[in-house]
Amino acid sequence: MAKNLITDVAGVRVGHADDAKLGSGATVVLFDQPAVAAADLRGGGPGTRESALLDPAMTVERIDAIVLAGGSAFGLDAASGAQAWLREHGRGFQVREARVPIVPAAILFDLLSGGDKNWARYPPYRELGYAATTAAATDFALGSVGAGMGANTADLKGGIGSASAQTRDGITVGALAVVNAAGSAVIGGGPHFWAAPYERGSEFGGRGLPAAVPQQDLAFKTKGQPGENTTLVVVATDAALTKAQARRVAIMAQDGMARALRPVHTPLDGDIVFVGATGVRPLTDKIFSVSELGSLAADVVARAIGRGVFEAKAPSFPGALPSWHDRFNAR
Repeated sequence: MAKNLITDVAGVRVGHADDAKLGSGATVVLFDQPAVAAADLRGGGPGTRESALLDPAMTVERIDAIVLAGGSAFGLDAASGAQAWLREHGRGFQVREARVPIVPAAILFDLLSGGDKNWARYPPYRELGYAATTAAATDFALGSVGAGMGANTADLKGGIGSASAQTRDGITVGALAVVNAAGSAVIGGGPHFWAAPYERGSEFGGRGLPAAVPQQDLAFKTKGQPGENTTLVVVATDAALTKAQARRVAIMAQDGMARALRPVHTPLDGDIVFVGATGVRPLTDKIFSVSELGSLAADVVARAIGRGVFEAKAPSFPGALPSWHDRFNAR
């Protein structure tokens, strides 16, 4: 793909805003035109806004943006900032003369990952959400930026990753992942990624799988702290999907988390996959095409997670986890 980013889907832009002193930030996936959307939630500790609206039974079909943020429940304010930007630009669901921008959001817990969280009366996430929306573009940074600034996995610094691919019919699918998992993205604490079989080129180091995976590398290992985790994913596609079809793609795309993280979907995680479909390319077959799209989405999610850890950089906070590059000195 041209950029190997979610923005290879035409009409999709991404923006980040973060604060190094705060040690946190927000990321916005902005759709140039309202997109059909759905979501699938598997983690046991979710923090979301407008997720109920994404159920296929609900009336509103299309959304304007998706916001991902640090800050735990405080970070849900970031969606208000994105909503303010959209309202200024005349976007939103119209009810007679009123317009309401539709902005689902999800958050991760980074309150104990370093940085100064001693804000005043109101947390800063609303302004971060506005700034991230203002900055939305087709080119954007990966790693320790935006919502990924304070992200960690069980053993390495986490961050933002992205990847894209095309189906045989030319439908584009891309994913953006914010990796703050309870589990690990690497095998046995070494340099090899669980997602290695799905890697394209050397997008996360090109090391492949180890010759063997010892039994001890399969042992259960997590951060072990309740509520301090979550991997947030947005999948975008130019396919013309209904809400029900988008939900099926989201369900299938969750498999990408299981391919890239071990363990996943624990009681400590708030793992969620959003899907936004711009509707440009019709499906050739409503069963086969959705099946292929969902299968490819799972692969792209796994790759985005691998890239999120590979591209991360350890911050200067006391006690911060090392990055993949810090530990394995690859660059």
